[in-house]
Amino acid sequence: MDSRKYILKQTAIVALGETLCVGAMVGIYALLNHFSTAVVLGGVVGGVLSVLNYMFMAIGAMIAADKAVEQNVKSGKAIVRMSLIGRLAVMAIVLIAFAKSGLCNLLAMVLPLAFARPILMVADFFGKAGEPSNEPEC
Repeated sequence: MDSRKYILKQTAIVALGETLCVGAMVGIYALLNHFSTAVVLGGVVGGVLSVLNYMFMAIGAMIAADKAVEQNVKSGKAIVRMSLIGRLAVMAIVLIAFAKSGLCNLLAMVLPLAFARPILMVADFFGKAGEPSNEPEC
């Protein structure tokens, strides 16, 4: 499978999983009588950040792998390092901005960031035999 199509497929799996997990999280907030628009907005912001983080991580890893095939390992490592620093900086800026604005519930915004790895593990468990693993090599 073409690596771009594979990245899009995996990102779609993460997006679907994040949607389901954020929905469940909002439902739990509602059951605990803590439901508010701040919870929903926090869940949406955290979910979108998580999906974008995964997508850009996968793109950076694909570019680094292409560099390694070209025998340019040093450049590949630099790309992965810069991708990580850039992704973390953008996430920190967005999270801090929304937290300071008071529009989002902080816990509801941060929890979706932890959903991606379990989503990938479940997708890998139910995946077809012979397909590459969904789990990132971090």
